[in-house]
Amino acid sequence: MERTIRRLEFDKVLERLAACAQSDLAREKIKALVPSTDPVLIKRWQAETTEGRELLRLDPMAELSGWHDIREALTRAARFAVLAAEELFAVGETLAASRRIKKFFSEKSDRYPLLSEIAASLTNQAQLEKNILQAILPGGEMADDASPQLLQIRRGILRAQNRIRERVESIIRAPENQKYLQEPIITIRNDRYVVPVKQEYRSQIPGIVHDQSASGATLFVEPMSVVEANNEVRRLVAAEKQEIQRILAELSHGVSAVAEEISIALEALGELDFIMAKARYSHKLKAWSPKIIEGALIDIKKGRHPLLPGDAVPATISLGKNFKTLVITGPNTGGKTVTLKTVGLFTLMTQSGLHIPAESGTEMGVFKKVFADIGDEQSIEQSLSTFSSHMTNIVNILEHAGEDSLVLLDELGAGTDPTEGAALARAILEELHGRGACTIATTHYSELKNYAYTTPGVENASVEFDVETLRPTYRLLIGRPGRSNAFEISARLGLRPEIVSRARQFLTTEQVQVADLINKLEKTQQAAEKDREEAEALRRESEQLKEKYRKLAEELRARKEEILAKAHEEARRLVRRARLEAEEAVKELRAKLAEENTRNREEAIQQARSKLQQVTDKVAAKAPEPADTGEIPRQVKPGEEVFLPRYNQKAYVLGVSDDNVQVQVGIMKMFVPIKELRRVKEPRVTTGETRVGKVLADKARSVATSLDLRGMTGDEALLEIEKYLDDAFLAGLNSVILIHGKGTGALRAAVHRELKNHPRVKSFRLGEAGEGGAGATVVQLK
Repeated sequence: MERTIRRLEFDKVLERLAACAQSDLAREKIKALVPSTDPVLIKRWQAETTEGRELLRLDPMAELSGWHDIREALTRAARFAVLAAEELFAVGETLAASRRIKKFFSEKSDRYPLLSEIAASLTNQAQLEKNILQAILPGGEMADDASPQLLQIRRGILRAQNRIRERVESIIRAPENQKYLQEPIITIRNDRYVVPVKQEYRSQIPGIVHDQSASGATLFVEPMSVVEANNEVRRLVAAEKQEIQRILAELSHGVSAVAEEISIALEALGELDFIMAKARYSHKLKAWSPKIIEGALIDIKKGRHPLLPGDAVPATISLGKNFKTLVITGPNTGGKTVTLKTVGLFTLMTQSGLHIPAESGTEMGVFKKVFADIGDEQSIEQSLSTFSSHMTNIVNILEHAGEDSLVLLDELGAGTDPTEGAALARAILEELHGRGACTIATTHYSELKNYAYTTPGVENASVEFDVETLRPTYRLLIGRPGRSNAFEISARLGLRPEIVSRARQFLTTEQVQVADLINKLEKTQQAAEKDREEAEALRRESEQLKEKYRKLAEELRARKEEILAKAHEEARRLVRRARLEAEEAVKELRAKLAEENTRNREEAIQQARSKLQQVTDKVAAKAPEPADTGEIPRQVKPGEEVFLPRYNQKAYVLGVSDDNVQVQVGIMKMFVPIKELRRVKEPRVTTGETRVGKVLADKARSVATSLDLRGMTGDEALLEIEKYLDDAFLAGLNSVILIHGKGTGALRAAVHRELKNHPRVKSFRLGEAGEGGAGATVVQLK
C-alpha cells in the first residue's frame, strides 16, 4: 500500500490536508491516515467530513481552537511532578477550550450529531480552569492575587523597595555627597540597591562594595543605612518564590487528579480538528461526498484531479458495472496517466473519509486492495531496466489481485519489442479480467483495441485529441479507441503530402480498414455527443423555466392571500366603525325619547333612521359587490328568510311597507327596497320577534360570566374581548370578569386600554378577594 500511495501521489494529498489542520495532534492523525476497507467506517468518516462542511457553512464563527498540545505536561502531572507556570497556563486554556467546545456541540447536537458524539468526551473542569487562569497570567507570570499570602508578600516587597529608594535618593541628593558620586543615579547589583561612588572617595560613603566598573574608577556601594532594608527585600523575595512554588504544586496536584480525563478530552479535540481539516480541504477543493455503494465499482461524474493547479478538465469514468476492464489508447500526450491517477486518488481519498472533487451522482465502491504501476521506476541499485522494473511490479500485482481489487497499469507492455509487448500486455489483461479485478490500463498498442472490441466485459476508451491545435483536450471518451494521429500531426507540422501518402501505402489493408472504422466511429460519437449536449442544454433550460413559473405561481398565490387578508382586515374595521356609529345613534335616540314630547320623538326617530341609513350606505359603498345570484321576490312576508346581495348577508323580514321591506340582520334593523332582496333556496319562515328572542335566549344560555385571556398576546386578547362583550351584551349580562393573570402586567394594561373607550363598558375595576384579585378585571356593562 505504501508504494501505491507514493505512485498515486496520495502522500501529496495528505500534505495539503495537513496544511489545513490547526494542531499537531491533527497533523499526526493525518500522517498516520490509512484508507479503510470497512464500508461502515468509510460512511461514518464521510458523514463526519460532511458535518464539518456544514459547520463551516452554518456556523463559520464557531471557535474550535484555543487549546494546546499538553500531552507531555499531562504525563508529568500524572507522575505528580510540579508543572511550570507556562505549562499550567496551557492546561488552563485547554480546559477553557474544552468547556466552550463541549457547550457549543451540546447546543447543536441535532445539527451535528456525529461531531457532538465526539465532543461528548470533552471535559468540563470549570473550577480547576478558573483556579489556573486566575493564578497565572499569559506568559507564565504569577498573578498578585493568586493567593492572599502572595499578595501580602508582594505588597511587603514594594513597601521595602520604596523605603530603600527613598533612603538612597536622600543620599544622592545631599549636596555634600555630590562630589563623591560618579553619577547621581540608583542602580542594582546582585539584586541590591547601590550607588556609583568614585574610587578615591570610597571611605566617604560607608557601605558594602558589590561591584566595580571595568576601569576600576567607579565602585558600586550599598550604603550601610539600606543594608538591613535590602536584606528584608531578599527575605521577602525568597518567601515569594516559596509561595509561588506552593501554588504551582497545588495547581499541578489538581491537574494530576484529572489527568486521565484531560487526556481523553485532548484526544477528542485532536479528532475534531482532524475532521475540520478534512472539511477545510473539501471546501478548498470544492469537493463533495460521493455515494458509497456495495461492490468493487466506480462511477465518477466529471471528476477533477485534486493536485492539478487551476481548473482541471473533468473526466467522467465508469468501471465495474457494465465492464471490469478499461483499455485507454491514444498518443502519449493525451493525459492518460492523469486519468489513471485521478481514479486511484479518488478511491484512496474516498476510503480515507475525504471528499472528492466530482459532481453529485458520483458513486464509489470499496476496494480491498489498490495496485498501481505508474511511472519510470528503473532501479540502478538492482541493475533493472525500465521494462524489468515494471514487470517486477506486475508480477507482484498478479500474485495478490482479486475480484475486490483495483489495478491501474500505465503503458502496459512498453519498453520491449512491440509485437511481444502487445502479446504480453494482452495476456496480463486476460489474467486480471479472469480474476474479476477492476483494471484500467493505458497503452498505445493497436492490438489491444481489437482485444477490447471482441472481449465481453472489456471496453475501449481514449483521451480526445484536437488535430487542428495539436493539443489533447483531456476529455475521456469511453467506448471509442484512440488513434495515434501520426499522419495528421505530421501533415500539420509540414511533412510533404507525398511522404505522408507513401507512408499510408505501407499500412496493411486490415490496418487501413480499422483506421477508417475508428475514424467513422469517432465522427459518429462526436455528433452524438453534440446532440446530447444540446439536449442537456434544452433540458436545463426547461427546468429553469419550470422553476421560474413555479416561483411566479407561489408569488401570485402569496399576493392573493395578502390582498384577501388586507381586505378582511379593512372589512372588520369598517364593520366595527359602523357598529359604533349605529350604537351612538341608538343612544341619542333613547336619550331624546326620554326627554322630548311625542312630536319631537318622531323627529328624533327620523333623524336616527337617517343616521343609520348613512352608516348603511357607507358600509355598502365600501363593501365589495357580491355575485348577484338568486330570484328577486315579488312579495315577502314577515319571518321569511331572505338574502341581501349588497351586504352579502342573510336577514329575516320584520314587516312590509309598499316596496320597502324592514329586515333584521343580526342585531340591526333596516329598510331596504324589495328589489334588493333575493330568495333563499330553502327559506326558513319564522316571526321576527321570535327569531330575535331565540338569539337572545341562545346567547344567555351559552355566554359564560368570565373570559380567560391568559397565555394570549395583546392583539389576540383584544379580538376575544370585542366578541365576548358583544355576546355578553346580547345575553343581558350586567357584569363580567376578564381573567388576564398577574405576570408582567402587560396583558392587564392592554385590556384596560381597550375597556376605557369601549362603547358597551360602563366601568371596570380590578377584582377583589374571591374575584381573582389583581389577576382579573370586573367589567360593568351598560
